[in-house]
Amino acid sequence: MTTPQPQPQPHPLTRHLQRSTQRVRGFDRRHPLVWDALVTAFFVIAALTDGAGGWRSTAANPDVAQGPIVVMSLGLSVPLLWRRRHPLYALAVMSATTTASNWTGAWLQAALIQFVVVFTIALRLPLRTLGAAAAMTVPPMAVCAFTYPRDSWDQLIVPQIWSFLVVTLAGIAVRSRQDHTRALVERAHRLEVERDQQAQLSAAAERTRIAREMHDIIGHNLSVITGLADGGSYAAAKSPERAAQALDAIGTTSRQALAELRRLLDVLRDDAPEAAHLAPQPALTDLAHLIDGVRAAGLPVHSTVNGHPDLDPVTAGRQLTVYRVVQEALTNTLKHGGPDATATVHVSYADGAVTVEVTDTGTGGAPDSRTGRGLTGMRERTALYGGTLDAGPRPDPPGGWRVRLHLPKDTETP
Repeated sequence: MTTPQPQPQPHPLTRHLQRSTQRVRGFDRRHPLVWDALVTAFFVIAALTDGAGGWRSTAANPDVAQGPIVVMSLGLSVPLLWRRRHPLYALAVMSATTTASNWTGAWLQAALIQFVVVFTIALRLPLRTLGAAAAMTVPPMAVCAFTYPRDSWDQLIVPQIWSFLVVTLAGIAVRSRQDHTRALVERAHRLEVERDQQAQLSAAAERTRIAREMHDIIGHNLSVITGLADGGSYAAAKSPERAAQALDAIGTTSRQALAELRRLLDVLRDDAPEAAHLAPQPALTDLAHLIDGVRAAGLPVHSTVNGHPDLDPVTAGRQLTVYRVVQEALTNTLKHGGPDATATVHVSYADGAVTVEVTDTGTGGAPDSRTGRGLTGMRERTALYGGTLDAGPRPDPPGGWRVRLHLPKDTETP
């Protein structure tokens, strides 16, 4: 058995960053307006700080009045407050303000804030809206090319194009990553649901199997014990020896039933699974002992066998199916056949297939009295191996009951 290798643990700094990112995202989901207000306030302060005088170091016209500078600084930063609810409108306002900044020659550095909105558009909106976003960046560049054709190309136009491309690709990359992560989360959730459903189906199948086994074990052995007890009670007054034999047979049958029940219930124990798997199940070699027990209970049974299982091997599961079907058929004869019923068991092997026919001459009980849980269990067992099971009143000669089982050759057997 291969020991699973321990998974490598992330670096403490990586874990700290992941936790911090999760906290920030959680706060953003719970309070989106508060987060937007904080982000907008940060960029407003940065824009006004640059507008206080720093813009003159890069401006084409440093003589622009301070009033328009403040208005344009606010126009380039305040629209961030609507970047998630109305990103295209926010970008339109910022683009118009950038056009005015370039026309006056102020060339405010706060114009770069608009790429935060471009990133939001690439991250959240349909990709076709990137065309509209790109179109909004054209007027500011056109104004620069027209007003300052010599200086604006290297200082504004080329950086503007590259910034737009880089931010757009970054937004698309983050979006693809988020989509992939969501797909993985959904797949994991779906696998968990399928796992739980499979566990429930397996548990239901196991309960059905255990119920079927217990029905066969308890129903058959109690029927045999009942027949032996009735016979022993009848013979007690006239033949004490026969009564003693009946009591011995009752003890033997009871011990056999307890052993089979223990073997079955061991499957449910967590502390001894191997013992449950290694415990032998009834096989074709136990049919003779089964028939002898039914005869001891008072039902005359005639059995014949054609072929040999050693020449045509039958797997353990199919042998158990044959055994349980014969057991259930004889049990039904004991319970419903009446006092003068007799039974015949015929087993034949040919080319890896096995056919069993159990008939009786019983007259007691209505025909539908034998179509309860026992017949359902026989059909379920037969279906597991692709076989057929016919059960019903015997047509010729009329009277009695007939059960015929056919299991084809196991194709998985080498």
